[in-house]
Formats: sequence, C-alpha cells, structure tokens
Amino acid sequence: MSPVSVACAVGALVAGLGVVAMALPGRPEPWPAHVMRRAGATAAWAAAAVYSLGFFGVLVSEHAVGDGADSVPAPACRDGFDETTREGLSHHRSSYLPLRFDCVREDGSVYSSDPDYGWMNGTSAALALSAALLFIGVGYATELRARKAAAAS
Repeated sequence: MSPVSVACAVGALVAGLGVVAMALPGRPEPWPAHVMRRAGATAAWAAAAVYSLGFFGVLVSEHAVGDGADSVPAPACRDGFDETTREGLSHHRSSYLPLRFDCVREDGSVYSSDPDYGWMNGTSAALALSAALLFIGVGYATELRARKAAAAS
C-alpha cells in the first residue's frame, strides 16, 4: 500500500470521527451545517483513497511493461489468466481516468487485467459526487438561513 493511500485512508477515518463527534454533547451550532461539512470531507477523503488504490494499480502495471525479460506483453495481462484468455494477446491500453488496464488481442477483442477497476471507478465517482453535493448543500443551507434572518428583521 502506498503512502498516498495510507494518508487518504487516515484522512477519511479522521473526518469520519469528526462526523461521529457531532452526536456528542457540546457540538457546535448550527450543527447540521457542521455535520454536512464533515460528511463531505469524509466522502472526499474516501474518494481519494479508493481512487489512489486504482491509480497505483494501473501505475504498477504500466511500469512492469518493458521492464526486463518476459515483460511484453504486460504481465498484468498474462498473470492469473488461462491460456485461452491470453491467446492472441498483442498489446495493452491503460487509462487513469477512468481507471483501467485493458489487454488487447490481435483480433481487436479486449479484456480487463483486473475487474476491480470497475468498482473503484464507480465508488470514487459516487463518493466525489456525494462530497460535492454535501458542500453545495451546506452553502445552500447557509444562504437560506441568511435570507430567513434578513426577512425576519
């Protein structure tokens, strides 16, 4: 596990504990805005942690190509697959957004070197969207509270 993944995981844990702390006595007011900010930070850190796992997976697979004897085609496309799956393997394609490391056969058909990239893409996107919506919601709630206060005076 990379230091970036560890830092992201620790950040998500700390932010998550901040959300839980809002349930304890002595919480700051207005507490819903604080909960939403802390939940948004937790979601953002979690998105970064999940994405960094996939990012470094693709990076390691890309680095292994052309690195010494028996490194072409990509080891990620050969290791753990049966002979019929690897038959006709010609090259690979990789991407960091969305995360993927695809193995391409001579006939043009493609298979993924790791099916985990699918859930990593979905999870990191959902968490990032959740974080954005929570931060937007905090801004909206603050604006709504300010308008109510102005109307009341």
